[in-house]
Amino acid sequence: MSVSHASPDASGAAPHLLPEPVLEPITSDTRRRARLPRWLRRTSGPVLLLALWQLLSSVGVLQADVLASPGTIAQVGGGLVADGSLPEAMGVSLQRVAVGLLCGALVGTLLALASGLFRIGEDLVDASVQMLRTVPFVGLIPLFIIWFGIGETPKVAIITMGVTFPLYLNVYAGIRGVDAQLIEAGESLGLSRWGLVRHVILPAALPGAMTGLRYSLGIAWLALVFAEQVNSDAGIGFLMVQARDFLRTDVIVVCLVVYAFLGLLADFIVRTLERLLLQWRPTFTGQ
Repeated sequence: MSVSHASPDASGAAPHLLPEPVLEPITSDTRRRARLPRWLRRTSGPVLLLALWQLLSSVGVLQADVLASPGTIAQVGGGLVADGSLPEAMGVSLQRVAVGLLCGALVGTLLALASGLFRIGEDLVDASVQMLRTVPFVGLIPLFIIWFGIGETPKVAIITMGVTFPLYLNVYAGIRGVDAQLIEAGESLGLSRWGLVRHVILPAALPGAMTGLRYSLGIAWLALVFAEQVNSDAGIGFLMVQARDFLRTDVIVVCLVVYAFLGLLADFIVRTLERLLLQWRPTFTGQ
């Protein structure tokens, strides 16, 4: 039901009716932006960067012996795929990352559970972990080679070291960051200690664990780059070493692009897993 507004005049005469304001629908910026597909918005940046790269290569600002053009790199990458060297190297590198990530995630999570759930565990574990995490894991490569030789073990060990500490810190912080009122509510409902851990503490710490997993994945690929540069006879890093010896910047860039896409794919998998596991937690998704 519409209501008109009355306004008395100065002489005290009967009020006259004012026209009712017309309300226009407001279209938010979010709805206007939603008309453009999100995948298109997200890919526009890399596409513009590639176009600028190709332009600078075409006009001669970027020399081929310094940095090859995207077209040349695409041709070289296609040749590496055709002869089977790149798929084979990717398979070896993926296997190393998978094993190192699994070992590091297992060690980091167990240490975080022991330190976060039990005070005695914190006293025994946390100080040692805090000291070890400040040691650059790259500096341990010579020591790992002395201990484990030049095979696969030192490469997996360096990835494991890089993965363990970020996951430990985030899981530990997630456990200790659980609201004390949730613990009290669980106790008032009669939950046992294991029930509190299973139904209250672990679900509340899961967002921190997923964040730690994403950090660990990024460091896993970084550790792989260093690990494959030393005494490696297979993998993407081995291709880069060979390309460096022959001054093939195009092959080096192809390997770096492969590293980037594998890391992006791994992060996409973790983000998808995060959305599935954290459906119960409403979060801000931007405007």
